[in-house]
Amino acid sequence: MERHEIEAFLALAEELHFGRTAERLGVSQGRVSQTIKGVERRIGGPLFDRTSRRVALTPLGRQLRTDLEPHHRGIQEAISRATETARGLTGRLSVGYTAAWNGSLLLDAVDLLRTRHPECTVEILEDSYGATLRSLRTGRVDLHVAELPVEEPDIIVGPTVCTAARALAVPADHPLATRDTVGLEDLALAPLIRPAGMSQVFLDAHFPQHTPGGRPVPRGPVAASWQDFLTLVGSGKGVTPTCVLAAAFYARQDIVYVPFRDAPPIRYALLRSTRTAGAKVHAFTRVVTELAAAG
Repeated sequence: MERHEIEAFLALAEELHFGRTAERLGVSQGRVSQTIKGVERRIGGPLFDRTSRRVALTPLGRQLRTDLEPHHRGIQEAISRATETARGLTGRLSVGYTAAWNGSLLLDAVDLLRTRHPECTVEILEDSYGATLRSLRTGRVDLHVAELPVEEPDIIVGPTVCTAARALAVPADHPLATRDTVGLEDLALAPLIRPAGMSQVFLDAHFPQHTPGGRPVPRGPVAASWQDFLTLVGSGKGVTPTCVLAAAFYARQDIVYVPFRDAPPIRYALLRSTRTAGAKVHAFTRVVTELAAAG
């Protein structure tokens, strides 16, 4: 397959609309249709089911997309790195975060990157809880440091940059606040405040509906931001899982952070969209990874 054929196929596989694909590629709709038909003739089978109302990938098309995407992405990244290396790392990079302790790491990374590539500027943006994927997809940020798990087909999970033990944020007057540690079974003892707009995979990992022993976890209110979580916990509306580092960054008289004794640690990783690549992204990723490993 020629490069323009690969790009046309992958764009149509994502858009599932000939008009939007043509607009994205800057060619006519007829050109896209002709290109796809040529690829199908060469392969020997239909890649898309077409009707007057919809376009959908066939099983053969899904297989080809799965096989092609990582190679195409690798080629794009190689070209971007070579191009930017040839002219030097210049321009702006935006990186998002939600947890304060990750913000500190990113600011250190900016300082180190600036010493290596002074013509490259990095903007660090604090994001609202639950806005990570939207910020990446809309291009508001190029990279984002967020809690795992993230399992989205258009999001690339990069290296882990922070690992921390879990804690339970509880109201200061709650019986759990007097304990040295809590266990996952204790989640059945108070309403669990949950985040809005998160995937089920994420919710299952951090905000379960049942304890490991099968006891139901009471449902508490939904919070849209970390400040909402703190307000709800401090007001006695429930409890919420977090990281032990929160005790240092978000200390409040009405909240106690009690470490879990039996929960796995929280991992934070660099995320980026499959559409985002380039030497700046890779250079910043290397710097953050170096600092995380050293610290």
